[in-house]
Amino acid sequence: MMTLGLVVATVVAVIGLLLFEYRGSRSGVWVAKPLASTGFIAVALACGALETPYGMAVTAALVLCWVGDVFLIPKGAGVPFLVGLVSFLLGHVGFMLAFALRAPDPLWMAAAALLVLPPARGVLNWLRPHVSARMRAPVVAYVIVISLMLVTAAGAAAATGHSAIAVGALCFYLSDLHVARHRFVSATFWNKSWGLPLYYGAQLILASTVSA
Repeated sequence: MMTLGLVVATVVAVIGLLLFEYRGSRSGVWVAKPLASTGFIAVALACGALETPYGMAVTAALVLCWVGDVFLIPKGAGVPFLVGLVSFLLGHVGFMLAFALRAPDPLWMAAAALLVLPPARGVLNWLRPHVSARMRAPVVAYVIVISLMLVTAAGAAAATGHSAIAVGALCFYLSDLHVARHRFVSATFWNKSWGLPLYYGAQLILASTVSA
């Protein structure tokens, strides 16, 4: 029941975040976003995240994502954005290491790599005209890491039979596209209207896998 309550509280905070984003209330975003992000960490802890190495790795990744969330609140592509980008990059690495602890199936990883490579190239080609020279290397590194995270998740899901790992990783991967589009292509509320629910849904799903 406590876990369900935390999930509901996180969903309510995300709804509030979307409302504040739509209304352009930055003060509201500064309240709602950290609350929503704290929610998925609380769910992981309530599911027993600190009882296993996998759970602790997932928790570390979630904390890094929390840091990234906060530093991405300011608008623009300055230092806070770079800090947020690096935090999320490390968060993805954290998830990748967590999935590696589940002895991922190498055949499934190989198949996933073949499927992930074309979209990764497509994303880089899509972003290239919009990304400055200073940001090009970090963006390339980010796309590589999120792709590897997805590949590792597929292998872990196959090895454990726990499909939520792959579902959560895929939702996280897709939610990153909203950040990229918003920061580099077109800053509109539409990006957040689908990106934020996908992101928080992904984090809640991944947080729940610590109990499996």
